[in-house]
Amino acid sequence: MSAVTWRGVFTFNKYSQITASAVRKSLKEEQRLASEKRGITALRYQVWENGKGGNQVTLDPAQESDPKKKTAAV
Repeated sequence: MSAVTWRGVFTFNKYSQITASAVRKSLKEEQRLASEKRGITALRYQVWENGKGGNQVTLDPAQESDPKKKTAAV
């Protein structure tokens, strides 16, 4: 499939999602489960006023309750 062909069908983001899914499916069970967990994302936001952040709001509360959740320090 040439680059021109797939660009007419779907976006680059969709293309990369399809290829990542194919790679994950080709992995052994243990590595596949670990890679699928890394692929899950949750969206959080907070409103800032006068230089102070308000409460964080999670758009997918089911993922917020995951006890193994890791956060990145910024």
